[in-house]
Amino acid sequence: PPSVPPPSGPPARGSLSLHRPYLRSPLGLLRLGQLALGSAFWVTVAANKYEGAAHFALFAAVLVWLLTLALFGLSLLGRWEMVPWLGSRWLLTNLVHDLALGVGLYAAATGIMGYKAGQRSYCNLPGYSQHCLYGAYLSASICGGITACLYLFSGLYCLSRRCRDQRDII
Repeated sequence: PPSVPPPSGPPARGSLSLHRPYLRSPLGLLRLGQLALGSAFWVTVAANKYEGAAHFALFAAVLVWLLTLALFGLSLLGRWEMVPWLGSRWLLTNLVHDLALGVGLYAAATGIMGYKAGQRSYCNLPGYSQHCLYGAYLSASICGGITACLYLFSGLYCLSRRCRDQRDII
């Protein structure tokens, strides 16, 4: 029987490599800080008993963290043009993500965790023997506040690039 050659596969894309200029740019460094402090926020909340509005704080932190991880990964690999509709507007996508989602949701989560820490401030007294969540809630609110500031800085960086009619993120 004659052998039929196998069908050709999809055209090979260029090999994946790191977009090193992005990693050294202010936006790349800010993204690394956002990912580190954002994970500290949601791990601190998730590792301790939480109730009520802390569920929203945890949801908001994880949602923004996952979206930031996706933006960081696509930007680091230089593959943002693969994202339909948003790839051609990558600077604007980063700007909206940082200012609307990052700052907005982390500010809300920080306020919730700060309020919860204030409710538990009585248990940091000497001699209090019960399990106290004050330290965990306070740590989460501090991490959340710093993370919101990092999102504000990266949003302002993207806004300044956009105002100077630059279309790229670096």
